[in-house]
Amino acid sequence: MTTPSSVPVPVSVPVAAARLDAFTVVDVRTPGEYAGGHVPGAHNIPLDRLDEAASVLRAVATRGPLLIVCASGARSAKGCERLAALGVEALSLDGGTGAWAAAGHAVERPAGTGRTPWPMDRQVRLTAGSLVVAGFAAGLVQPPAHWLSGLIGAGLVFSAVTNTCGMAAVLSRLPYNRRAEGAPDFHETLARLAV
Repeated sequence: MTTPSSVPVPVSVPVAAARLDAFTVVDVRTPGEYAGGHVPGAHNIPLDRLDEAASVLRAVATRGPLLIVCASGARSAKGCERLAALGVEALSLDGGTGAWAAAGHAVERPAGTGRTPWPMDRQVRLTAGSLVVAGFAAGLVQPPAHWLSGLIGAGLVFSAVTNTCGMAAVLSRLPYNRRAEGAPDFHETLARLAV
């Protein structure tokens, strides 16, 4: 399921639902987002840890197809690109967990999960927007503070051009984006996948 340019074609929700048992599903969102609801049977390996998991995922991919999932499909597509660069073939779920749930498919949540964090893209928009407004407001009193708004704008442009997000990397380390209590940690997840 790849195009001539080796870019994987996203798997539609109906195809993924029909073949779910054939896939090893890997959710690349933060542990907090994953705890908020994920495709049944998905294993959580955050996007920023794919390099560490490459050898295990390479072995898993020899046994059957890998389906990479995130909230909307953007991070999973990026994860597939990263894995391809590491020699691991994987497919992305078109529309991510949002499209999965919108199609009426069940999502799993760990028992005892309380309030779940917003998806990372929403957290980034809130943080960036708040910093821009704060820079503008502070600039009314201290004009050099307008530079904060300019720097955030420049960071967003850089993020779009490079398809990276430093703000998301920082936000993913906040306590509410960490794994739920009792959920397997990264190394436990790798051990489960290796079996």
